[in-house]
Amino acid sequence: MTHPFLDLTPLSAARFASIEDRVARLLDTRQDVVIMQGEALLPLEGAIRATAGPGTTALNVITGPYGQTFGDWLRDCGATVIDLAVPFHTAVTAERIRAAFAEHPGIDFVSLVHAEAATGNTNPVAEIGEVVREHGALFYLDAVASVGAEPVLPDAWGVDLCVIGAQKAMGGPAGVSAVSVSERAWARMAANPRAPRRSYLSLLDWKERWIDGGRKALLHAPAQLEMLALEACVERIEEEGLDAVMSRHARAAAGARAGAAALGVLEPYVHEARDAAPVATTLRTPSGIVASELVSRALEADPALPLAAGGGALAGEMIRVNHYGADATPGAVRSCLAALGGALAGKGLVVDLGAALNAVEHAWR
Repeated sequence: MTHPFLDLTPLSAARFASIEDRVARLLDTRQDVVIMQGEALLPLEGAIRATAGPGTTALNVITGPYGQTFGDWLRDCGATVIDLAVPFHTAVTAERIRAAFAEHPGIDFVSLVHAEAATGNTNPVAEIGEVVREHGALFYLDAVASVGAEPVLPDAWGVDLCVIGAQKAMGGPAGVSAVSVSERAWARMAANPRAPRRSYLSLLDWKERWIDGGRKALLHAPAQLEMLALEACVERIEEEGLDAVMSRHARAAAGARAGAAALGVLEPYVHEARDAAPVATTLRTPSGIVASELVSRALEADPALPLAAGGGALAGEMIRVNHYGADATPGAVRSCLAALGGALAGKGLVVDLGAALNAVEHAWR
């Protein structure tokens, strides 16, 4: 008995390379794009370990939990790390980056998360990239959540290492990811004696054995199902149009924010709309209401709703409406707000569900 998921012909090197090319077009980049055979933490860690070492002075911007992780990796590599922590309810600014360079002129590496789905904020990468270029530092960007939801342009923004994953706004699989690598980044890796080699983390292995070899022979057997799923989700974006996909995410975010305000009781966790990510709207619960308990109650009727409480310490006060990928629709936003409204009413709070649903519709249009 044949099975469509099991009885597949081997994925050829040419097919693998063609998928890389389609990802490069999605990013509008002429840089080398390497598709890594694992979740996005693989290239995120691999890129840091390839380019950072004891001689590195890194400015690590923290606007959420992933920025904290990057700082840990950089320190583990022996880098001198300057953390620039920004309250999670806002975004970093180019002026803050410029001030950090003025105070620490030796900075030669900048790490930044574009959109933080975990906290609901997004950072102005284009403006930050201008400052980083002025000082000649290597620019490392986590665009895992933002790609597909808002512009991600490594070449135009001067990003040397841009990591993406397919599992959020792209609406694809979690088990495969990609990184675009500039010539400057390749040179930094080649000069770094601590860069991983003969390792699953190694980007240099991919360059020397895959890219420099003309992309004729793969390093190892590819994650075939994930690669085919990545190809399918890129094709779906191409068919809908990237601008249309980004517009859908922006309208979902506007609807979620407007609907929550009209519902009453809940407040946007990210204060300013300009700082709010299009992939997830985070909301602050009122005093005395535990976010994780409220979300559990809201999910009782429909556990598939894209609702979650904040992670770690944020579980007490933060709710996330994850309107990305297939859930970047007015229906998903309405359903989440209706479930939250019901859970809040069950706690004895007064909500205006009709106004909330009308606000979603108005914002979507």
